[in-house]
Amino acid sequence: MRFTLMLVGAGWGVVRDGVRPNSWRRTVRMEYRNALRDAAGGGFLSTLVVAALVGFGIVAQTVYWLSVLGMQATTDSLLATVLVREIAPVLVGVILLGRNGMLALTEIGLLTLGGQMRAFEAEGVDPFLFFVVPRALATTVASFTLGILFSVVSLSVGYIVCWVEAIVTQPIWAFLYDVVGALRPIDYAGVPLKFLLTGFFVSLSSTLTGMDVTRDDDMARLMPRGFVRGMMVLMVINVALTVAMS
Repeated sequence: MRFTLMLVGAGWGVVRDGVRPNSWRRTVRMEYRNALRDAAGGGFLSTLVVAALVGFGIVAQTVYWLSVLGMQATTDSLLATVLVREIAPVLVGVILLGRNGMLALTEIGLLTLGGQMRAFEAEGVDPFLFFVVPRALATTVASFTLGILFSVVSLSVGYIVCWVEAIVTQPIWAFLYDVVGALRPIDYAGVPLKFLLTGFFVSLSSTLTGMDVTRDDDMARLMPRGFVRGMMVLMVINVALTVAMS
């Protein structure tokens, strides 16, 4: 409950400081650019590989078995519901948590344990504004970008596999159009919101865990704690939005 209240308060603080022009000083802008490059650029290859595996293992198999069972009419709605709305936000969140969340946790945790955070505060530097705000906003943008990339690549790879096996004959743009058309009106707002909130709170959970340490903590305890918190936040957000969109 304590950490949940911290997430809510820090989330509001990021939104409040993020819309203030005087918050975006040169150092904060540089931190935002670096975090965005690390999250979006660093996670690009990982997203492509995971999306290709999902396209081969889930999309192609789904299309194949539905065609065998004579249920081709349900293919578009099933892919839209299972892949785009449910699987993509979770896997993108796991990629961001593993690559960027744990890196931010390690960096900020070491600074906090070493006393550098207190030194920043003594020098008049706000650690929340410098470390938390730009990283949370950058990961939010990266999560949306990688989420759209993941959905397109996984569907495309699945289509290519099925086209090679002569399971589908329609053009790829028609296949993608049918899947997108199978989304419900609420999904056009709910799916992007899942991507945005996933990146936002995964980053926020990791950075806050790194700052919320005591003298009895060390990295051996901090890393598992941060990973579990990140996974819990990721699952709660996706389950809550799925229920709200139902």
